[in-house]
Amino acid sequence: MRTFTPQSAEQVLIDIGVNLSDSSFTKDWQEVAEQAQLAGVSPLILTGTNMSENRQCQEMCQQSSAPLFTTAGVHPHSASEYSTETTRQLRQLLKQEKVVAVGETGLDFNRNFSSPEAQVYAFEQQLELAAETGLPLFLHERDAHQKQLEMLTACREHISGGVAHCFTGTQEELYNYLDLDLHIGITGWICDERRGSHLHPLLKDIPSDRLMLETDAPYLLPRDIRPKPKSRRNTPLNLPHILQVVAELVGKPAEQVARESRTTSLTFFNLQDLL
Repeated sequence: MRTFTPQSAEQVLIDIGVNLSDSSFTKDWQEVAEQAQLAGVSPLILTGTNMSENRQCQEMCQQSSAPLFTTAGVHPHSASEYSTETTRQLRQLLKQEKVVAVGETGLDFNRNFSSPEAQVYAFEQQLELAAETGLPLFLHERDAHQKQLEMLTACREHISGGVAHCFTGTQEELYNYLDLDLHIGITGWICDERRGSHLHPLLKDIPSDRLMLETDAPYLLPRDIRPKPKSRRNTPLNLPHILQVVAELVGKPAEQVARESRTTSLTFFNLQDLL
């Protein structure tokens, strides 16, 4: 495992995508958050994917001794549950101080756990909430790039920003997002030689003020981590490993990438006055 120890507060990493409400963290989520803070990964941005998890994540933010923030939204897998009442409840959640983005939202035409029509409707409603609240978007997309791009382009002037969470796409898809002045979230996917190597030359094309780092814990355990944890559970403690890989690929010192990604994340989520 590659290690990185921040030498200043400006180098402390921010993990912008942690699924701390996942059942694998039920027994030790507070310990996970505290260990991350001690290791120089703080704050954590929790990911809300449905109304139940949105509320759970908000409660975690209030209960934790480590600084936590969260998104609030409805993932495309849960889009079939979306209703006018969902919009009303989301609107109230998005007013809370610890809620810093709308999402996880977007389109996923790969598995279609919800119909494409339901996904488009739910995404439209959340785009409107982002425009209404001024909060940025935390975006998911799989096998639906053209439709998602079309919808984002139509509303881009009305929303403050967005991040393509866990970006794994092509050069064309990357450029499409960058042309819309969107941010890019990079995970341990880049550590997988089977699936992520196509991203390696693309990292240099991401401006430093658009690049953010995330683990997507407990998912996407970096494949090249040694020794492998017995549980196969990913945690924010692995973000320094991802940082080191990114730094090597872009040809910069890890300290510089850490500082740049922290500054970008603080600005994107408007956290300067909340820490």
